[in-house]
Amino acid sequence: MVLVLTGHTGGANSVAFSPDGQMLASGADDDTVRLWDPTTGRVLRILRGHTHWVNSVAFSPDGRMLTSGSTDHTVRQWDPVTGEELRVLLGHTSGVISVAFSPDGQMLASGSADRAVRLWDPATGRALRILEGHMDMVSSVAFSPDGRMLASGSWDYTVRLWDPVTGQPLHVLKGHKGMVLSVAFSPDGRMLASGSDDHTVRLWDPTTGQVLRILEGHTDYVNSVAFSSDGQMLASGSWDHTVRLWDLATGEELCVPLEHTGGVLSVAFSPDGQMLASGSADKTVQLWAIRE
Repeated sequence: MVLVLTGHTGGANSVAFSPDGQMLASGADDDTVRLWDPTTGRVLRILRGHTHWVNSVAFSPDGRMLTSGSTDHTVRQWDPVTGEELRVLLGHTSGVISVAFSPDGQMLASGSADRAVRLWDPATGRALRILEGHMDMVSSVAFSPDGRMLASGSWDYTVRLWDPVTGQPLHVLKGHKGMVLSVAFSPDGRMLASGSDDHTVRLWDPTTGQVLRILEGHTDYVNSVAFSSDGQMLASGSWDHTVRLWDLATGEELCVPLEHTGGVLSVAFSPDGQMLASGSADKTVQLWAIRE
C-alpha cells in the first residue's frame, strides 16, 4: 500500500516522523514545512517563515519541538502542535543542509554549506560550539543513540566523527569515491551508514572506522539513508527515483525498489517500523506500508 501526499510546490527535501508516530513533517523547496497526519494523509498545518528552501526537518525526542534548516542560512524552531515559530538560530554563513537532535534533547546540531557543524542549546537557542575540519559542504549530521558521538557527512568525500561534548574529532572515515550526502546510526549504535553520489551505501563500525559492508544497486546519487527501529533494515533513497530496502544481516535487497517519478531526497521509518516515508523531487511525499 502507498499513500501519496501532495501539496508541496517544490521538491520534498526532508521527511521526519514525530516520536509518537502521530505526525509527519516535510520540508521543501517551496520554503515551507508541512505537518501531516500519516494515517490519513491530511495536512495538519503549514509552517511559513523561511525565505528559501527547507533542506532538513527534525523533531525533538519529546516531540514538543520541530526544527528546520534552510538555504536562507537559518535554523528555525517551531511548536508542532500550534505551528508557532519559537525562535530563529543565526550564525551559519551559508545554507543549512541538515539538523539533528541529540537523544536526550539537550543538544541540536546543524550542518551547513559553510563547511561547519554548529551545536546549539535547543532550549535557549544559545550557540555551544563550532566543529570545523571539513573541506566542503556538510550535507548531513546524526547523533549516536547514546549521544556520545556525532557524525557529519560532507561533499569532501568523508564522514567525520566528533565528541559533541568537547568538540574533539574522533575519526575521519574515508572510502567513498564521491560526496557523502547522508549519514545515520543504527539503533544500537554499532553501525553507521553513509550514502554517496558514488551510488553506494557504506556501512561502518563507528568505533574503529572499519568498513563493514558496501551496498550496491542504486544507479545514481544516494541522497538519504535510514535504519528501521529494530535495526534489521536500512532504507536508501536515490536520485535514480527509487527507495531500496536492505536486509542488514545479509546485505541483500528485501524487495523490488519502491518508485517515485523524480529523485528521492529523503527517507524515514515510522517509530513502530510499520511505515516508510519518502520525499522526492517530484514534489510528493509517499508513505509505504512496510509491514502489514
